[in-house]
Amino acid sequence: MNRSASLSAPAAASSLSATQTCDQAFQTGFFGPYGGQYVPDTLKKVLNEVEEAFNHYRTDPDFKKDLAELYANYCGRPSPVFHCRNLSRNLGGAQIYLKREDLNHLGAHKINNTLGQVLLAARMGKKRLVAETGAGQHGVATAATAALFGMECIVYMGEEDMKRQALNVFRMRMMGAEVRPAMSGQRTLKEAVDEALLCFVQEPDMFYVLGSAVGPHPYPVMVRYFQSIIGKEARAQFLQETGQLPDYALACVGGGSNAIGLFAGFLDDASVQLVGVEPGGKSLAYGEHAASLCLGTPGVLHGFNGYLLQEQDGSPAPVYSISAGLDYPGVGPEHSQLKDSGRAQYVTVSDAEAVQAFLTLSRQEGIIPALESSHALAHALRLAPELSPDKSILVCLSGRGDKDIDQIAHLLNQK
Repeated sequence: MNRSASLSAPAAASSLSATQTCDQAFQTGFFGPYGGQYVPDTLKKVLNEVEEAFNHYRTDPDFKKDLAELYANYCGRPSPVFHCRNLSRNLGGAQIYLKREDLNHLGAHKINNTLGQVLLAARMGKKRLVAETGAGQHGVATAATAALFGMECIVYMGEEDMKRQALNVFRMRMMGAEVRPAMSGQRTLKEAVDEALLCFVQEPDMFYVLGSAVGPHPYPVMVRYFQSIIGKEARAQFLQETGQLPDYALACVGGGSNAIGLFAGFLDDASVQLVGVEPGGKSLAYGEHAASLCLGTPGVLHGFNGYLLQEQDGSPAPVYSISAGLDYPGVGPEHSQLKDSGRAQYVTVSDAEAVQAFLTLSRQEGIIPALESSHALAHALRLAPELSPDKSILVCLSGRGDKDIDQIAHLLNQK
C-alpha cells in the first residue's frame, strides 16, 4: 500500500494524562505521535465513513442499550474475577487474580469487539463482513456474530495458523464463514491482515471487522472502546471483592486488544502498575520472537504508526511465537504511547515459560488458559514470589486453552 497520512499528530500530546490522550485520539486519530491513516486515498473515504458512524453511534442511547443486551444475553457478561488461592499459596507471595474472559461465549475476549463492530455495521446497512485472524478466536467470534446478524462473512487466516488452529477453522466454517488461507510471507497473522485489508479496499460494500487495537484510524480507538468493558468491570469487581485496587494489572500483548481493554479501567489509578507481556519466543535473537515494544522501533505497518519489528528499509521483520495470536510484528498506537510515557511497562516471556504457566494453572486451579494468556500468567508466576502476600496481581485471562491442547500434547510428546 502507498503510505500517505491523512491525519497529523497533535502537538504537545505528551503533556496530557493517559485518559486525555485517549479522548484526543477519538478526535484526531493519534495517541501522541502514534496512529494515523497511512493508507491509499481509496481507503480513506471508507475509513472516514466508519469513523463518522462510530462517533455517532457510540453516544446513541439505543445503540448502547442494544450492545449492553448483547453483552449480557449473548456474550454472558460480566465475566468474573477469580482469586487463584491455590496458586497464590503455593507461590508464597502476592495474591493472583484472573479476569475470566475465557468464560465469555466462544471462550475469549474477542466477542466483546465483534459484537460492537458488527452492530455498528448493521446500523450502517452493511451485509458483508471481512476479518483476519491469527489464533482463530477473532475469526470464530466474527463468524458467530455474522451468523447472529444474518451477514456474509469472509475470514483470512495464515496457512500456517490454519494448521496450528484446525479446530477453530472448523468452528468458523461450521457457523457459515468462508475461511481463506493467506499464502504469502510467513503465512501467519501479518499476512492475514494484508489480505483482509486488500479485500476491504477492493470491495467497499464490505465492513472490515478488525480484531486488534491496530490498523488505521478509527480502528485502534474503536477496538479500545469495545474492549474497555474488560477494565471497567474488573476495576469495579476488584474493589467490591477486596476493598482496594490491584497493585499490578497484567495482560499479554500481540496487537494489544485484551491488554488495552484491561488497562483502560486503570489508566488514571497511579497506584496500579500496568504490565504488558510480549512473546519472547524461542529467544530474543532476530526472527525468534515477536517482542515489538521491547525490541522494536517506531514505524508504519497496516496503515498506522507504532512500534514495529522492522528491517532497515522499514519492511516488517520475520517474527515467531508458539502462540498463533501473538506472532504479529507490530503493536497498536496506544500501547506505543503508553510505553513512551512510562505509564505501562512491557516485558517478554519465552515459549517455555508460557507452556509451563499453561500447565501450572491447569494443574493447580483446574483452569486451562489459552497460550496467549499463558504469557501474562507466566510473568505473574515470576513476579508474585518477589512480593509480599498483601500485594495483588490481576491477570487478564483473555481466552481458554481448548484450541491449544493438541499443540501442547504434541509438544509434550503425548501423541
